[in-house]
Amino acid sequence: MFIKNNDSSQNKREKNAIIYRSVNGALIRLTCADFSSDAEFQKWKDWSDKDYHDIERNGRDFYDYGISLDVRLDFVGAVPSIEDELFTKPDEAEYIERRAEFRAELLKQVRSILTEKQYRRLWMLHVEKKSVKEIAAAEDVSHQNIFKSNATAMKKVRKNFRKQGAK
Repeated sequence: MFIKNNDSSQNKREKNAIIYRSVNGALIRLTCADFSSDAEFQKWKDWSDKDYHDIERNGRDFYDYGISLDVRLDFVGAVPSIEDELFTKPDEAEYIERRAEFRAELLKQVRSILTEKQYRRLWMLHVEKKSVKEIAAAEDVSHQNIFKSNATAMKKVRKNFRKQGAK
């Protein structure tokens, strides 16, 4: 698409000048008289033409034949899309509440597939951060029993959640 008033277009039209925009937005025009020689001017003119060309090309590659998804059409009565709702960050309190509900549901599912003993032992190991030997001493059983019980419990949990993920 050709826009006749942008900096690149003006720079291309004027073969005897380099046109660019300063930091404060003013349009600056450099001619051959502003350089020490014609060769120096030509070197910088070629560079500016190439630089403008590269900037335009990089900005257009994807959008040459389409409309950018970043363009938002704001109109009265617009309903946010599902994507907008999913990707907007909820407020902190709502996020914490959702996360607590999710954790509670997961715990409920885990508890439903394990025996009381397996659940208690996994809780002590993973939540209370007790060692297998500490759990064995507290329950007055061998550490091998605790290890086997936890291994069996983890197999049950993995198996159950794999089935749910496949649904």
